[in-house]
Amino acid sequence: MIIIIIQFIRPAKNLSGNGSRDISLIYKEPEDVKTILDRSCADCHSNKTVYPWYAEIQPVGWWLSNHIVQGKRHFNLNDFTNLRIAIQKKKMEEVMEQIENDDMPLNSYTIIHKDAELSGADKQVLNAWCQQIIDTIKSKYPADSLILKKQKRD
Repeated sequence: MIIIIIQFIRPAKNLSGNGSRDISLIYKEPEDVKTILDRSCADCHSNKTVYPWYAEIQPVGWWLSNHIVQGKRHFNLNDFTNLRIAIQKKKMEEVMEQIENDDMPLNSYTIIHKDAELSGADKQVLNAWCQQIIDTIKSKYPADSLILKKQKRD
């Protein structure tokens, strides 16, 4: 009975598609990069998720929703230009680290989405793109604006 009842308690869908602060508005996104991002990153790191059929079954839908919320909290392609410039630089460094450590995309995602796995060539393309963004930021902004300030704790 509980399984039936929980089917009516659904999380909000990530379907806004709002790209008004998209990374591509400021930083060139070559077609090969866009293809990789769409295939391997956008479901959890953008404002528009392509949901599989099983997302309609609870509690699986809740689990997926949590992954999407957490993914967007850490890095959102569609909200990137809203970040302070020092954070933009830091996010690109984090993306490179995640790729190098094979932390992204998540194994739980690539089990079902085999095409989302990053090849060695994909990793090189993404790392070069991230480095290009970092280099662009460094060339446009004073060094002191790229330092993240430590927050005081009460």
